[in-house]
Amino acid sequence: MDSTLALSDLWVSVERKQILKGLNLQVSRGEIHALMGPNGSGKSTMAFAIMGHPKYTVDKGDIIFDGESLLELAPDQRAKKGIFLAFQSPLEIPGITLGNFLRRAYISLRAEDESAKKLSISEFQNLLIKNLQLLQLDESFIKRYLNENFSGGEKKRSEIVQLLTLKPKIAILDEIDSGLDIDSVKIVANVVKKIVNENNTGVLLITHYARILNYLRPDFVHVIIDGRIIASGGFELAEQLEKTGYRNFT
Repeated sequence: MDSTLALSDLWVSVERKQILKGLNLQVSRGEIHALMGPNGSGKSTMAFAIMGHPKYTVDKGDIIFDGESLLELAPDQRAKKGIFLAFQSPLEIPGITLGNFLRRAYISLRAEDESAKKLSISEFQNLLIKNLQLLQLDESFIKRYLNENFSGGEKKRSEIVQLLTLKPKIAILDEIDSGLDIDSVKIVANVVKKIVNENNTGVLLITHYARILNYLRPDFVHVIIDGRIIASGGFELAEQLEKTGYRNFT
């Protein structure tokens, strides 16, 4: 059975302020979902709550993956279950190279896979070079410190290199298109489609704009207002939002 991430009547607060107010959403492997909404509507709060950020408190409801509640699991345990988050604002981490970071993550997420443990440094580096090339990033990024002195667009493309390398079951992409020029948007969209088609990854894309959706063509589009999903539909819903904004939904 395909893996499914289900948010059920989810209420989440941040520093005692209620942000999510009974959010319901379901994403399965092989599906592309887009979540759109105005600033402050709860999009990033939902993403952090799914991954178990300690600042975000689940007051009510549940986050279920493969039939199991995630609420008691630490972020790394959720990642090992197969959930991935690409950050809206990736942090710079001096002292850790992109290559070392991804190799350690790759092995950690496949702790029970003997072939992953036996993968040599050179074999992993070749895999990483291939993935960098797909995002049109130079192989020198392998030895650069994680996100340090990367441009905004390079940080976002680096997040997709991580997605390609780690091959999760469900990927949450938080405004992966912000800061990208039109060519980079096309590159990122094509690689996301590749991981969906080849790995059957389910994608939940958080975005403000329909631009990237023109290339990704999501199966489902959802509108979140004031912590609740108040409308769902197909790509035509994103087209409507591009024309009219959110005034018809508030």
